[in-house]
Amino acid sequence: MVITEIFKSIQGESNYAGLPCVFVRLTGCNLRCHWCDTAYAFHGGQKKTVDEVMAQIRQLRGELVELTGGEPLLQEDVYPLTGQLLTEGFKVLVETSGERYIGRLPRAVVKVVDVKCPGSGEGGTFCLDNLNALSQKDQVKFVIANEDDFHFAHEFMVRHDLRNRVEEIILSPVFGQLPPRQLADWILRDGLKVRLGLQIHKFIWDPDARGV
Repeated sequence: MVITEIFKSIQGESNYAGLPCVFVRLTGCNLRCHWCDTAYAFHGGQKKTVDEVMAQIRQLRGELVELTGGEPLLQEDVYPLTGQLLTEGFKVLVETSGERYIGRLPRAVVKVVDVKCPGSGEGGTFCLDNLNALSQKDQVKFVIANEDDFHFAHEFMVRHDLRNRVEEIILSPVFGQLPPRQLADWILRDGLKVRLGLQIHKFIWDPDARGV
């Protein structure tokens, strides 16, 4: 598999935010969101075997592991890697754009699944088969650039009955573009039962830093 970086940091998103986490960032993505903050993972990286990746994860001594990208589900070795992590007792998260089918991942993996809003430039790419592959422990995330994105997310939630599919629905503002207070005001105004997600690692470290 091709890996951009493996590092230990504080989980910045999802309902695991604030916890120490080992991140495995896989190289490559087939989408080009306007606000992408990890474009450096589109190309390059180093080839590693599943065993080599596992060895690095063990050295970092974390209990929570997230596979991210790029788009991790573009690489076939994600499936044996997640299986091995679960076998060894790790809590495993996979963060994905929602464009790839998540149903091949082990059920015990927590899937953090994006639905791309129009403001991303990649609206309409969500794989609808993912709706039936979700379980209550999984999470669906919308990254919001403007009020049109907010209305899109609200309508998608209602149309696909997301509240009865997953426990956590997360709305996250594009960092540096949409003020968090504005998104909070819209959530409160419309009475949405969602979590406001902030990328807390960007408040702790340089927002453009790698490996944090």
